[in-house]
Amino acid sequence: MAGTNSHTRTVLWLALVITLMVLGLAARFGPLEKSLGTNIRLIYLHGAWVWTGMGAFALSALAGLAGLTLRRSSWHTWSRSLGYTGMIYWLTYLPMSLLMMQLNWGGFYFDEPRWKIPFSFAVIGLLLQAGLFIIRQPVLTSGGNLVFGTALLWSLSRITSVLHPDSPILTSDSNNIRLFFVLLLAFSVIAAAQIANLWHRWTSRRAI
Repeated sequence: MAGTNSHTRTVLWLALVITLMVLGLAARFGPLEKSLGTNIRLIYLHGAWVWTGMGAFALSALAGLAGLTLRRSSWHTWSRSLGYTGMIYWLTYLPMSLLMMQLNWGGFYFDEPRWKIPFSFAVIGLLLQAGLFIIRQPVLTSGGNLVFGTALLWSLSRITSVLHPDSPILTSDSNNIRLFFVLLLAFSVIAAAQIANLWHRWTSRRAI
């Protein structure tokens, strides 16, 4: 049984690595845009990454709500696994934001709401997940993820911009750009599902 589990984990990790490699290669060869040039390729990945992170947090909140309502441990475990997955995406999306500031603005503007608010939630979320990991109480795990996910999505829905431009993907007239972004987003979501599954397998073997 132990050998079978080890083989399964190896296959799952290998599948995740392949997905990330395909995602990276796809982003590297995405269609260009006149004003942004090759920088649009980082914007593709940045957009797919942040939307996937938001989706993971939303699902974590919904799983937490289901866990609190149905009182089933499996939902608590999924809430925790999806919360961890969301944090991975969120913490790696922030360096992409800094790189895009440097490439597109020629410097950093930390008062930009589209940086300041996500960064604040990254700090709060990291502290929250660390605390929930130490406490390991199912109800608190689901409740914490429900509150955090709801607060994050609500705050992002009300966010304003100072220097941050409108999305060059949503405002583009190119169907190739839009379709490519959807493809990239699909691979990003697949990777998130694989990460969440690995977390779920790990947390299912331990009391949360």
